[in-house]
Amino acid sequence: MATQNSYISGISTTPLLGMTIGEAFDQTANRVPDSDALIVHHQDLRYTYRELQAEVDRCARAMMALGIAKGDRVGIWSPNCAEWCISQFATAKIGAILVNINPSYRLHEVEYALKHSGTSTLILQGQFKTSDYVAMTTELAPALNSALDGPLHSDKLPDLKQVICLDAAHKAPGMQHWDDLMALADATSDADYQQRQHTLQFDDAINIQYTSGTTGAPKGATLSHHNILNNGLFVARRMNFSEQDRLVIPVPLYHCFGMVMGNLGCITHGAAMIYPSEGFEPEATLKAVVREKATALYGVPTMFIAELEHPDFASFDLSSLRTGIMAGSNCPVEVMKQVIDKMHMTDVTICYGMTETSPVSLQTEPTAPLDKRVTTVGTIHPHLEVKIVDPATGAIVPQGEKGELCTRGYSVMLGYWNNEEATHKAIDSTGWMHTGDLATMDDEGYVAIVGRIKDMIIRGGENIYPREIEEFLYTHPAISDAQVIGIPDEKFGEEVMAWVKLAEGQHATEEDLRAFCKANIAHFKVPRYFRLVDEFPMTVTGKIQKFKMREISIEELNL
Repeated sequence: MATQNSYISGISTTPLLGMTIGEAFDQTANRVPDSDALIVHHQDLRYTYRELQAEVDRCARAMMALGIAKGDRVGIWSPNCAEWCISQFATAKIGAILVNINPSYRLHEVEYALKHSGTSTLILQGQFKTSDYVAMTTELAPALNSALDGPLHSDKLPDLKQVICLDAAHKAPGMQHWDDLMALADATSDADYQQRQHTLQFDDAINIQYTSGTTGAPKGATLSHHNILNNGLFVARRMNFSEQDRLVIPVPLYHCFGMVMGNLGCITHGAAMIYPSEGFEPEATLKAVVREKATALYGVPTMFIAELEHPDFASFDLSSLRTGIMAGSNCPVEVMKQVIDKMHMTDVTICYGMTETSPVSLQTEPTAPLDKRVTTVGTIHPHLEVKIVDPATGAIVPQGEKGELCTRGYSVMLGYWNNEEATHKAIDSTGWMHTGDLATMDDEGYVAIVGRIKDMIIRGGENIYPREIEEFLYTHPAISDAQVIGIPDEKFGEEVMAWVKLAEGQHATEEDLRAFCKANIAHFKVPRYFRLVDEFPMTVTGKIQKFKMREISIEELNL
């Protein structure tokens, strides 16, 4: 057994940026003013860095004229669009705290986030897919149904004072339109605007992101300029980004994947941000790569699978691609091979992180061998530390042994908004963020995620890790994706159940899959139950919601 323990720290000759997001944005805009900064296909909008800087400054001054003070919370509830990006940088420039609202939130969820965060200004899209944001907001604040003569009053949302709608045709009478907001810019002098920026510190809170809610009530991870600016910097550095790079961002901006790894990764290097559509659309994403000669592409594995399975995939010239990020869940080896070979992403990287750590702690190098890209989540990021500990004792485990992954450094959040108890549970007295993920570390410092502490199945005294069975099921030629959960059982305490999505054109019965397992893995790991599905319950960022899978399975099986 290895005697070296599972601890590693990230070193770098590149120092951390000790500046605000606004300062970093302005430095880049002044360095590459004529380079493409933001391209939004579904809105037919294009901005150079000089043009985007002017639009951000205009929005920031307008927000000041609206009365938004440093530390005020500004919510944004919208799918991907130019205004999302502009709002992100404008709020950062005036020290307002941007509250990211999940585009898939329904009434109860948005009420909770707005009330809990104390959001005073809300920017929203009119509607998206099956969500009518205007209708839900007016239900929470009925006064918006009439023209307002003064600040908004809402019993359910006592802190909310004004609402700005991006959709002129759909807005309620008491809402302002985005153009109305932008028209206020001249009411703020340059001197007042500069003075506001001089009051900002890089450790100030700048963003609240509500956790995706895979378990329990959402908690608002509070992040600083320092947290997310530096994480964006080092994520993009590992992919060797420069002002020559052009990144297609089909992942949601409301999540760290879009706004940090995407937007902040680009602006720290002068690269172009490209939004192909409001929400993920495989064809729009592939078209954006071709049209813009993109060099990088982001996505969760299910997005890459959808792109590869597009019926016209072969007609898209993706030869400009070289790198990108696949994150959110483990990548099947066959998918990774196709991403490298068919999508030309030879330098694609895998990332691991969580909202509470800004998000990335571990990432593969572009030159990492294939097996490391599909069996691990990479090596430590610069200026961070990682250790793997025994969940029961807190002691660091030897290399190769399973334990809870903990991380420490500049990326760890300031805390959960308005929730000291949850903060102290997550971050211990020495600054370590406890992730709740089970992991192992090898002698090269590569970390593999083997499951969630809460997802571990204990069947008749045997510890079973769902990830291990999922990886095995991926080897079946008929299986496109698989997710394994534990469900209650009177005899063994828990039993193993597999939800399986078959590849297009493939056929397999539950009996076929059970026989395949029995022939290849230990009997206690063989799923007792199989459920063939077309899709899995997911968050908007592509994270599998296993708690929902359990709820559905328990109800269907009458357990």
